[in-house]
Amino acid sequence: MADPAGGAVLARAPGGRKMSLRRCETCSEEEAKYRCPRCMKYSCSLLCVKKHKLALNCNGVRDKTAFVSVNEFTDLNLLSDYRFLEDVGRTADAAARHLNMHSSTGKRLTSCLRNKAERCNIDLRILPTGFTKRRENSTIFHRAEDKFYWHLKLVFPHCHAEYTLKRVPDDRTLTDILKPYIDPVESDPVVCQRLKIYTAAPQSDIQILMKIENRRQNSVRYNELDASRSLLDNLKGKIIIEYPTLFVVLKTLKHDMVVLGQDASEPAENSDSESSSLSSVEEGEIRDSS
Repeated sequence: MADPAGGAVLARAPGGRKMSLRRCETCSEEEAKYRCPRCMKYSCSLLCVKKHKLALNCNGVRDKTAFVSVNEFTDLNLLSDYRFLEDVGRTADAAARHLNMHSSTGKRLTSCLRNKAERCNIDLRILPTGFTKRRENSTIFHRAEDKFYWHLKLVFPHCHAEYTLKRVPDDRTLTDILKPYIDPVESDPVVCQRLKIYTAAPQSDIQILMKIENRRQNSVRYNELDASRSLLDNLKGKIIIEYPTLFVVLKTLKHDMVVLGQDASEPAENSDSESSSLSSVEEGEIRDSS
């Protein structure tokens, strides 16, 4: 039986009776009927589903690449992985067939972009057409001004918030870029309220990190960026896949984000393969089967 919350299916016991799970984690009043495939929160109704998505900035899309231990791995997980690989194959095939892949103009532009980045000591890597980051990227190089205008993503993990900026000049400092978001005076009131944990924190506690792209997946490390320097200066000597993603964190809360140079780990490892990921949409709430 389908429910109104985006095609979810209500689980039923063998006798046809609706199964009772636990209390809704949003209203804490009604019995939960659904479980978010993204954050695994329990909800009792469409209203609570919407409330939890708004409060946690949750998109309700299951993370197909999330880690599942061997003890918890089921036939359903195996089927999900198989379908995910099928989606990857279809997307790669579609990208290979896309006319833009064979467009001399497109190749010339991306080649020019890489060459300009290399001149600035930036290892810019362009993904094939069809990848999400390739479609999103709005980065350009302005010949007359001799500078990049970057597509930029800001991630505030402690508030589960992300913002996308387009055409950010490379000579702007990171402090200026962040002012509309976390500056107590200059930030937008709505954004300021959402990111209040950052605006209330002392400036010395705010740290800007960027993921190092050429490491193994089980050895994630971050570079710390200098907020007082320009975006261009901070990107020099680093690998960028399509566009930069900056993580704005609080030093006292970033327990699982290891900064290179602040631990005993070895230097970043070189790799000939580019790390990239596909994303496909799978929305809707599902009933917990546990």
